[in-house]
This record gives sequence, C-alpha cells and structure tokens, in this order.
Amino acid sequence: MSGFDAVRNLGLKAARRLQAAPKPLVRMMRRQARAREHEAFRRDAEAIDSSIAQLAQGTSPIIVGPWLAEVGYEVLYWIPFLRWLQDAHGIASERVVVVSRGGMESAYAGLAGRYVDLFDLTTPHDLATRNLQRRAAAEGGGQKQSSSSTLDDELLGMVRARLDIGDARVCHPSLMFRLFREVWHGNLPMDVLWRRTRYEAARLPITTTSLSVPNEFIAVKLYSGPALSMSDRTRASLRQLVARAAALAPVVLLDVDLGVDEHRDLELDDLPGVTSARSLMDARTNLGVQLALVARSRFFLSTCGGLAWLAPFLGVPTGRYTTPILCWRRTCSWRVRRAHVSAPPSSARWICARSRGSAWKAWGLRDAPRTSDRRCCRDGHSDVRLQISVFRGFLE
Repeated sequence: MSGFDAVRNLGLKAARRLQAAPKPLVRMMRRQARAREHEAFRRDAEAIDSSIAQLAQGTSPIIVGPWLAEVGYEVLYWIPFLRWLQDAHGIASERVVVVSRGGMESAYAGLAGRYVDLFDLTTPHDLATRNLQRRAAAEGGGQKQSSSSTLDDELLGMVRARLDIGDARVCHPSLMFRLFREVWHGNLPMDVLWRRTRYEAARLPITTTSLSVPNEFIAVKLYSGPALSMSDRTRASLRQLVARAAALAPVVLLDVDLGVDEHRDLELDDLPGVTSARSLMDARTNLGVQLALVARSRFFLSTCGGLAWLAPFLGVPTGRYTTPILCWRRTCSWRVRRAHVSAPPSSARWICARSRGSAWKAWGLRDAPRTSDRRCCRDGHSDVRLQISVFRGFLE
C-alpha cells in the first residue's frame, strides 16, 4: 500500500468517526424528548382523574352520557369504566342517570338508578343525521367522543328537562376517551386502563320469554362494516357456514336495518332453519332485544365488534368473523383473559377454521394469546376461503 493510500484511508476513517460522534447525543436528545412527552401524557391522565374525583363529590345526580359512539366501545370500555368509577368513588347508583340508545338499560343493570333512551328524545333519522354532522366536524369522521359537542349539549338539556334535574353533573364519554386514548396509542402503559376499569361476568334479565324463538338456538349477527368487507367469496363462505350451523340447531338472525350507521346485515333468512328476529325489534328496543337473545343463545356468531365483545361476559361461546381471516374463540379477546372472566362451559366446543392452509383452533380462555385477533390471525390475504368443521358436541 502506498503512502498516499494509507493517508487517504486514515482520513476516511477519521471522517466516519466524526460523522458517528453526534449519534449518541442525538439518541439521548430523542430519549429526553420522548420522556417529556410521556410525562405530559401522565400529567393529562392525572388531571382527568382529578376531574373525575370532583365530579363524584356531593350528592347531586350525575348524568352519564350521552353515548353516541360504537356499541363495541360502550360494552368493552365505557361500562367497565363506569363500574370502576362507581366503586372507586363510592357513587350510589341512585345518583346515576345513564343516557344511551336502543334499549341498552339491561347492560347498565346495577350501575344506574335511572335510564333515558335517546330514541325517546328524538327520532332515529334525526339522531343519525346530527351524529354524522358531529363526527365530521369534531372527530374527522370517526365515531368516538373526544369532546362535548352542540348535539351533546342539546341532548343533555333534554334529559335535565325530562327528569327535572337541572343541578345534575355530567360524566361525559370524552373523559374516558381522553384518559384511554394515549393507552390505545401506546404512549401510556396498559395499567392505566386496567386500573380504571372493572370487568365482570354479567347476567342479563331474561326478557324474551314471550318472544317466538326456539328454546335453544344459535344467534347470528353478520354485517358488513370496517371490520368485514363483503366480497362475493366472503358472502358465499358465510352463507355456507350459517347453513351448516342451521343443520345442527335453529339459527336466529339478529338483523335490523334502521339506517343509523354504516353497518348492513347479511341477508340469510332464506336459508333452511334460519329465522329473523327483525319483527321483534324497533329503534327503541333493538339493542335490548338483541342482548336478551344473545344471553339466551347457546352460541353467538358475529362480525367482530359490537355485541361480540359482550357475549363472552354473558357466558355465551362466541365466534367472530373479520377480514382477512376467520378466527374462532370461546372468548372475546385477550382483554377478557386479562380481566379474569370465567370461560363458558367446557362442553361448549366449537369449530376449527382453516384459511388458505392456515389452521386456527378454538382456544379456551387460559390458552388465549395476549394479542388481538387482528395481530395473531393475520395471514396477509384480503379474502377468506373457508373449510369449516362444526362439532356437534357444543350443543350437548
């Protein structure tokens, strides 16, 4: 090697070291900035906790709601959050006035002394129209309630006038969404959520004894939406699945089209052994009737979301269907496992689903992985080819 090459190599080596010198400093600065962000998130959570504590003081009524977001978030986060709130601050149920829609009073059993349904205050069409406007203006099209809107204020005014509780305080859903938002985004630990929710197995009052449904049946609620896109192949697979289920036991469809959201139920009532519960429901009672039917069913098959999160808490084995893959479980998710909710009876065996060569077994509660369905079941395909084997033992 010539002297020139040696000097050149030494010069290049020195230049590389000079370029790498700032990297530890840059990493340290980034860690410090991230630590400051996390500290700000923690301070925000503490401020929300202080607001909740102030809300619970005194003896005046507390209006809980109005709930305008998804059913899934209502049963998976909002109601457990309210249980924690009531227990942590010793709030008597007589003080609580729940405001929701669709006959959800049974889901709040034990939490509230009074319940006001939004469909007693306004029509489904008007509520859907105003809610879409709220979502577009305040949520970027999303369904969550990050802040109180003009619609919220109007509905709260109606509730105060209806019950003559002008001095009532308000526990608005935005408190929960703001508190848990950074947990969902990964900026705060999951303990922030676990310490402010209380999950428990539920027992709804049986209100369907007068309804013309079989004594034992499989409840089915399959609809298109963000969790499930309806291609021709997916629709055919679902029809095949429901047809096989109907060969084992009567199937009751929980289909209702009120036009208040983007969900559209899959038409399956033309299959043998399948009946629709549509005639049993109207806007005011639709969610309450569906909850009661799910509680009475021997198995619940549903699109992922909504009532599929609540069914396992009712002790009902549940199968959820999402794009891109069908994933079956006897539990609702890792959240249920973390909450120590008892699994349905072991005799309720269900099915093994197979998608493009990837087999997924129906896990019991103790085997369920600590991951969401979307993460643990993704196989990279946007469509699903099903080969379903349904075991008759789950109805034994």
